[in-house]
Amino acid sequence: MSGPVSAGMTAVVPCFNEADNVEHAYSEIVTELGDVDLEVLFVDDGSSDDTLARIRALARTDSRVQYLSFTRNFGFEAAFSAGYRYASKPWILHIDADVQFPVTEAHKLVAAAESGQDAVFGVRETRHDPLVRRVGARFYHFVARRVLGIEIPPGATTFRLVRTELARAIVDLRLGTPYFLATVPRLTNRYATVPVAHRARERGGSKLNLRWLVGHAVGLFVGFSNRMASAASLLALFAAVVAGAGAVGAAAGLLWTDVFATAVLGALFAVLTVLAVAVRYLVAVGAGQARPALFYVRESTMPVDEADRLLTERAVEEVRT
Repeated sequence: MSGPVSAGMTAVVPCFNEADNVEHAYSEIVTELGDVDLEVLFVDDGSSDDTLARIRALARTDSRVQYLSFTRNFGFEAAFSAGYRYASKPWILHIDADVQFPVTEAHKLVAAAESGQDAVFGVRETRHDPLVRRVGARFYHFVARRVLGIEIPPGATTFRLVRTELARAIVDLRLGTPYFLATVPRLTNRYATVPVAHRARERGGSKLNLRWLVGHAVGLFVGFSNRMASAASLLALFAAVVAGAGAVGAAAGLLWTDVFATAVLGALFAVLTVLAVAVRYLVAVGAGQARPALFYVRESTMPVDEADRLLTERAVEEVRT
């Protein structure tokens, strides 16, 4: 199969309130990758600032620029998933709008991909992020890989180069927790990591706060491993056995307790037994449930499946005017 340089690349740029970064990201991308068959696909995740207006202006002046704009803010996973689904080139280069990973580092990803990889992930040589993000990322990667046995490329980030057919296959799985880094190893073993430079954000503020990091970690832990659910179920079952033994002992006069305490122990036994079974049941049922759409597109420069649209083209024009 052809490599990224000869086959062509789509630079997918998710944006949420990144008006100050749009033009800079575009300039850096076309400067570094202008010699490649290039598409620059911005995904506006329901921004409330001038992000979409600035993307529209770029699209009017450069035919390589395409965009998708959501009906509201659906979140980071939805934004890159839409970009991956509608990228038109054989390779996808994921670049965040803040360009904390210099686009010049993409050449390292390309060189690794040319050796036959399906996905190449950048790993920060030195991370220029707030302490809470650095510590949080290390902690949940450790828990995921060492404690829960989830395979994740060590140190991998969102700065990545992926075959479009692989990225689209992952998006089309419609996982309840679309954690891309943990899904790639489930589909292919041809992936690699390379060290890349990282710099501090120069414009705008980060949208990734502690609440997002915690939710992201929990989604990974629960969605890609049964160990937490199994541990919770076993713990509840163990507590139920202890409570049941205490209730039997109290009823038989082996424990010094009153009628009320005996009744409480019996109730705990019943409740914890039901809880242990319920945890396993909910895990099994949840795994088979239909998933709602990750996103809805309000406006775009490219054809979009009707299932991904919420408004007709006429309604979009009315909104714009």
